[in-house]
Amino acid sequence: MKKDSQTTTRQIRDGTEFFDITVVEAEQPSCVVLFAVGRGGNPLRHYALLQYVARLGCTIVAPHFDMLGSSIPSGADLDLRIRRLETCADEYARTDFPLVGIGHSIGSVTLLALAGGEAETLAGERIISRPQWKFARLALLAPPTDFFRRPGALSLVTTPIQVWAGAKDHITPPTQALFLKEVLGTQVPIKICIDDEAGHFTYMDELPPNATEPHPDRSTFLATLADDVGRFVRA
Repeated sequence: MKKDSQTTTRQIRDGTEFFDITVVEAEQPSCVVLFAVGRGGNPLRHYALLQYVARLGCTIVAPHFDMLGSSIPSGADLDLRIRRLETCADEYARTDFPLVGIGHSIGSVTLLALAGGEAETLAGERIISRPQWKFARLALLAPPTDFFRRPGALSLVTTPIQVWAGAKDHITPPTQALFLKEVLGTQVPIKICIDDEAGHFTYMDELPPNATEPHPDRSTFLATLADDVGRFVRA
């Protein structure tokens, strides 16, 4: 078994501020993964997944964020997260390596925006990003897709996508993932995986406080998930 990859915490400037990023270095990297965390803001809650993918030859770049004050992010919340993901890509993406995105929950929204989607908040604020970097693939875990219901919101997305959704997820139920298949199915390669026993937080190595876990064997599920995500990322 390969040893754990080297992990460091660094800081990057965003205007007049600095923010933390976790970087998990691959020994012999052949791709860069931009990891986008969910509402809680701490990518280390997915650390086993990040380590697994890094051992496959992908250097992981995962910015940290403050926890969102609400489960419904504002335009300013999304703008900040997207901008900092763009900053990480500018710092670490390489023209000779594919750039891959992995995101959980709200992180999936930011990655879809970076891939060309035009998100819209409940307040009607439109979030548009036109970064210079293009993703080779997107792996999305429990994505909320109501941000992209406006006609044409995903028309510019050209990235192959694989989605994992939990049948017992009451926050972003599988219908949210199936919406992506409905809209993007004739536009890009997209695969939807419905996990029968998974909830919204089953995809995390470390559950949020007071979260209830519906899966009877989360450790086995996470090992299988890491293998599936890893194979897709390295496809």
